[in-house]
Amino acid sequence: MAEEPVYAPDQLKPGNRKWGRIGALGTAVLILSLFWGNHEGNTENVYLVVTALILVGAVITDAVLRRNGLKRNDQ
Repeated sequence: MAEEPVYAPDQLKPGNRKWGRIGALGTAVLILSLFWGNHEGNTENVYLVVTALILVGAVITDAVLRRNGLKRNDQ
């Protein structure tokens, strides 16, 4: 007998895409606000900018894939 993963009903329920996008973009803005923090050197700045770009890139990629029909529209 093959073992199948057991899912709770809440795990299969789609999340709210709009709030996910707002959360990702809000987090990117908060990360960029740390740019003017209490640190020396530019190494930290590079990590902050790259992390913010990854978040924004994920939101843009998700929107493009959904618009082109390559990703399911749950809601």
